Amino acid sequence: MIDERTGTDIYDPVFVKDLFDRCSGKYIAFSYACSLGFTERWRRQCVELLDLSDCPDPTGYDLMAGTGEVWPHLFKAAPTLSKITAIDISSGMHVRALDRLHRHRAHKIEFIEDNVLDSKLETASADFVVSTFGLKTFNPDQHQALAALVARVLKPGGRFALIEASDPKGWFLRPLYMFHLKQVLPTVERLFLNGAQDFSMIGQYSTSFGNAAAFTEFLRAEGLEANCRKFFFGCATAAFGHKPFT
Repeated sequence: MIDERTGTDIYDPVFVKDLFDRCSGKYIAFSYACSLGFTERWRRQCVELLDLSDCPDPTGYDLMAGTGEVWPHLFKAAPTLSKITAIDISSGMHVRALDRLHRHRAHKIEFIEDNVLDSKLETASADFVVSTFGLKTFNPDQHQALAALVARVLKPGGRFALIEASDPKGWFLRPLYMFHLKQVLPTVERLFLNGAQDFSMIGQYSTSFGNAAAFTEFLRAEGLEANCRKFFFGCATAAFGHKPFT
């Protein structure tokens, strides 16, 4: 898909990096306010799907980690959590994550600035893989590669949960939701953030993404036990499950 402003594929890693570098300074406030707080709730629910309560000293990956907003939920769900390795392509997000939000936990967090599909993560090295609101920045071919990565890095028995804002097709309030994404968000950015319609890309990515059903099938094709779940009438969907022991 081509961005009309730049003529660039919106799934190209260079485009994604530049977009989120520009957004990083105001991303946290914009995301929370314009989702009416739902993004924070969905992050917590995503971590609940991991169910790390019986996993001693877990280590894992936060893919497309952004500003690390899922980390407090991980530490609360698993107080003995040993290490999070966070991967994100945006240097701006990296700075916000470690400097503003989580300096006091930095000894348990390693941040890798890289396109996650190019990152050289060790095979069978993770008790869990989590991702919140990063799936939409990938096209189907990239989703397939990401599913293979999740399957490769998980230990047998390892858990995964990836959640994304979605298009709630069939919901009677969908027109209002789409109006919020495509009209309200760009207006807020234009009036209050002096942006270049960067945040409005969130709506375009989300509607193009659809929901997590197709990604769930990619995970199953890699041999994982995977399920798909809707949240708030399908405004968010998650792919979650585990890697079989055999």
